[in-house]
Amino acid sequence: MRYVLILLALAGIVVASLALREHYRTEGDAPCSINAHWDCGIVNKSPFAFIHGIPVADIGIAGYLLLAVLAWARSYRVMLAGTIFGVAFSLYLAHIEKDILGVWCIYCVCSLGIICLMALLSLIATITNRQPKPSTS
Repeated sequence: MRYVLILLALAGIVVASLALREHYRTEGDAPCSINAHWDCGIVNKSPFAFIHGIPVADIGIAGYLLLAVLAWARSYRVMLAGTIFGVAFSLYLAHIEKDILGVWCIYCVCSLGIICLMALLSLIATITNRQPKPSTS
């Protein structure tokens, strides 16, 4: 289970890094500028793309890195708490995209899917690791 979670965390780092690239892009259209409803450039250059001056994508990279370390250490309970926070934060960002900006970022949607899957898997890992071991007597 831990290797699946680590791979998902690495996928999250890649997706967040792509979003960060869009955050700092100065020339041309965003490669994920699909239509009026899907444009990563608009989302990643909006005032909502920062928290206290830190790009949200940087926070995502750090969060996924922490989750990878927790998966490696098999700290599934702590990881579950982190992924629940991540899901809540991603849902908040999805609300901003849908209700305030009116534009979706494909990288953000992918990240939401990744963190939801990681939350589900860390819940399963937490439950399965709490079961008592069968006695060998």
